[in-house]
Amino acid sequence: MADGKRWSRYLVAYENHGEVLNERTRDLRFFDLRPSAALSSLSRRLVVEWSKDAVNWAKTGESAAAFPIVEIADPQAVAFPGFDNVLLTYSELQTMTEDSRYAAWHTALGSVQGIYLITDALDGKLYVGKADGSERILGRWSQYAKDAHGGNVALKELAVDPDHRQHLQFSILRVFDPSVPTADSDAAEAHFKRAMLTREFGLNRN
Repeated sequence: MADGKRWSRYLVAYENHGEVLNERTRDLRFFDLRPSAALSSLSRRLVVEWSKDAVNWAKTGESAAAFPIVEIADPQAVAFPGFDNVLLTYSELQTMTEDSRYAAWHTALGSVQGIYLITDALDGKLYVGKADGSERILGRWSQYAKDAHGGNVALKELAVDPDHRQHLQFSILRVFDPSVPTADSDAAEAHFKRAMLTREFGLNRN
């Protein structure tokens, strides 16, 4: 994004997942571009000086690598929205668990146990999970950020396809103080599985 003078501020990287052939026309071609977590910690922070040929905004990686760095600004903290408003895509989950801008999120999610929901946005299937003991929600979700399945059988089947991972969404159904008895969190997990029919039609296998 242009940022004054010949400066340009980095916003986001996209992965090209190939051409969408059924949308091609005589004059236009369309590609499946998806946000990537690459360099996410530098989003809106990295400023480079663009080449004198400012009209040409398309540059090869080799050319762009030679652009002088003007600034790497201090990271702007990302406010925690409250447990009821947490909704992350898989890519956003990876960023949240790794990026220091999410310190408030780490504090909040690392202090509670809870029942969480994973939604497959491709077909609407649901998975109800539980984070208890010393793991807390942050610990459990950090594992998902690494492998997208956290050891769950049905999610392993989805995670085999790296593209499919990008369609997973993470939210929170209920939180508990770490002192809550295990029986209470087990009962809450079972309740949400029954209410959402995740054993019959979703991604829970038990």
